[in-house]
Amino acid sequence: MGSRHSAERAHRSRRPALLLVLLAFATITVGAVVTPAFAAGRSAGTAATAAATAERTRPAPAPAATADEGRGTPQPGSADGRKAGGRTAAQQQNATQQQNATRNQNQNGTQKQNAGQQQNTPNPNCTLTVPPAPLTAAGLATPYLLRGTGDGGACHEANDAQSAFVEATILDPATGKLSVYHPLVVDEGSQPAAAPVPVTLPANAVVGVWFGFQGDTLTLRTSSADRQACVDGLPGSPFGQFAHCNGPAFFAAANTAIKAGTLKVPALGTGRDGLPCPTTRDFGMVDQDQSDNLVTRYRATRDGRIAQDTPANAGLGGTVLTNASDNGLLASAVDPAIGCTPFTAPDLTAGGTPTSSLALNELQAAADQPAPVATVPLNDPMAKVGDRASTEKTDLYRAGVDMAPLGAGDAGDGAAYCRNLAAVAPDRLARDRAFLQAAASPDPAAARTLFGFLTQRLATSWQNLGCQDLVHVGPPKVDGARG
Repeated sequence: MGSRHSAERAHRSRRPALLLVLLAFATITVGAVVTPAFAAGRSAGTAATAAATAERTRPAPAPAATADEGRGTPQPGSADGRKAGGRTAAQQQNATQQQNATRNQNQNGTQKQNAGQQQNTPNPNCTLTVPPAPLTAAGLATPYLLRGTGDGGACHEANDAQSAFVEATILDPATGKLSVYHPLVVDEGSQPAAAPVPVTLPANAVVGVWFGFQGDTLTLRTSSADRQACVDGLPGSPFGQFAHCNGPAFFAAANTAIKAGTLKVPALGTGRDGLPCPTTRDFGMVDQDQSDNLVTRYRATRDGRIAQDTPANAGLGGTVLTNASDNGLLASAVDPAIGCTPFTAPDLTAGGTPTSSLALNELQAAADQPAPVATVPLNDPMAKVGDRASTEKTDLYRAGVDMAPLGAGDAGDGAAYCRNLAAVAPDRLARDRAFLQAAASPDPAAARTLFGFLTQRLATSWQNLGCQDLVHVGPPKVDGARG
């Protein structure tokens, strides 16, 4: 398991990650503090996004625009808080600092130096043990157990380069009501900092569980009874940061409830820019591997134990762990910045506080996203097998996020995906520039504001999708962004 997906990881990392390491060698001193990925982007929490400004039908005066604050060449890993290399820019800098320290300590022994560097580099591949019956009330309230994959070393949930996240969305088929629960992840062999919140499910509840990850490749370890329902990719070729249990069945039940009129998906509304609010299938919002990762947050105490991030656990102190994600980025950063409100449901982990989720975002995107609609293409790095496009793996990914399989109406053409990305994203970012510049960046090491962050994310996604080879042009230019 430790090395079988090295080609996929290398494809996502690419050469800009090396540039970041070289830059860090020249500019970073030992001892910097690493900020958890996307913590700034979600500091207000999902409850705040649910109370965000109501939808508006006319553009509002935008804040005065200032010069773009992007910090140099886009770097895989900083362009969306994690993707393309398993680390944020801050995490990469921290790893480099540790390597520098090891070199200084072991100047007289090359072998010692190399061993120290390996020891200080977090294992990017982790395994998550799924509790028995994960779709039941007892399974949801049982912690998932994190450990290292292969011989790369241990994995620790409190290390934001290795954190895994779990999110469940629950449908009551009798009423069409939805709710969300955030199961806990702890290190294998450890105990939670606080007991998970117990959950009561409605009769005949349909539960879907989704997974997010901060590293490169997350592998699910399940019982034989749950193996069919839980999917992390093809045998020998995991998706990477994405997995689910019972996703297709949940979406089938939800779509049945929508057709019956018992489940009503709220309309997208209009942003402050006068455009329809973005979704996870908007080419102004997507990146190299759309529709992945979660809104879930955990709390890591100073001694490394983990608890659900609930009001009752706020007194534990420590650090809030967040998942660098398309879903969290949309609901907790982009929507508030442009005056949109995400689709929410009661969070059973936090006393019914409204929260978004991957499943809610995908239901709304499927219902209301105007053309052109972004669906997972064959050149998505997480849908490939090694460096090869795979219809089977792409369809498997799509099934977990409520997308139809590849076919005549949607062939998953990578070149078409890149052309739509170039046609939509730069114009939307330029139009929203003033609003986005007034919002903080999810990754301050990459850019100071949300505008700089998103423009870097676009350029990095262009590279990691292989768009230049497919359409023979360089990354799209955004008005107001630094070259």
